[in-house]
Amino acid sequence: MELIERYIYAVTHRLPQSQREDIAKELRGLIEDMLEERGHEGQVTEKQVEEVLLELGDPRKLADKYRGTKRYLIGPELFDHYLMVLKIALIATGVVIGATFVIQVMLDPSSILESFISLIVSTVNGIPMAFGWTTFGFAVIQFVGAKQLNVNLQEKKSWNPSDLPVVPDPKGRVKRGDAIAGIVFYTIFIAIFGVSNEYFGVWFFEDGKFHNVIPFFNEDLYGYYFLFIVLMFGFGIIKECLKLIYGRWTMKLVIFTLIVNVISGIGLLFVIAEPAIWNPNFMSQLVESGLVVAQSETYNVISFIWGKVTYWLFILWLFALVWDVIDGYIRVRRSKRSE
Repeated sequence: MELIERYIYAVTHRLPQSQREDIAKELRGLIEDMLEERGHEGQVTEKQVEEVLLELGDPRKLADKYRGTKRYLIGPELFDHYLMVLKIALIATGVVIGATFVIQVMLDPSSILESFISLIVSTVNGIPMAFGWTTFGFAVIQFVGAKQLNVNLQEKKSWNPSDLPVVPDPKGRVKRGDAIAGIVFYTIFIAIFGVSNEYFGVWFFEDGKFHNVIPFFNEDLYGYYFLFIVLMFGFGIIKECLKLIYGRWTMKLVIFTLIVNVISGIGLLFVIAEPAIWNPNFMSQLVESGLVVAQSETYNVISFIWGKVTYWLFILWLFALVWDVIDGYIRVRRSKRSE
């Protein structure tokens, strides 16, 4: 009957191609069995078929059951967290963009029109970036599956007091403020690197007026390395979002933190270990600006620090990443001992 075929199509076309044929056969057989159970043998009427299809329910929901997951970019179980993090990211980005505009105007009031145009460009670039990374992070979490995260976020048709999660031990709780601070930190750095990287350097003044900035980074290659910087801090945002969602340290969260931190460490090593990312003329530009005298004691000290900056940045960042994992593991162990 056409109505049966239409129902089967409505279910199967929402499923992966590899599953459609098998599920169509299974569903067709199920409908036939249900009609027989109702005593509808031989010629069945459209009304009888409608009764069976109504019992099976909405084809979209039935397709979700066959698929095992619902088709959400960000499901309702994560949406409140998503909105909170999105607000944090947008506010932090807006603060950085606004602060950059104020600094530009203070340093060069005569170029206020150029600064205003730069503000518009930064807003157009920065706000979508904050929105996109936040959405991407929660989409990844949704794809992994809230059920696998063991955070009791899955929707249930009925609720029972026995479903209530155990109150986390204070030693094993994730401090909400720390996770939010982490999100703000990563968002601010992405925004700074994205909209005001030209201010990363030594500020040079002449006669009490701002003259220019001697950049730390190689401006010719900065755009290429910026992608890795965004990825590195972007995964950090995902990690902090997971901490907010879990609410407590578990071994799964520790393992995920380890994976993200390893990726961040490799990304950092790739970025800062490449000499081309740094301004190759930094020392000579310092001399040309008159800030230091070539071969002087000050020059030698700055040159030594400049030569070691990559090493110390990597050591400090690596220490922070390792401690993040160790601290989480310690909290899990303490929480288990107190149970």
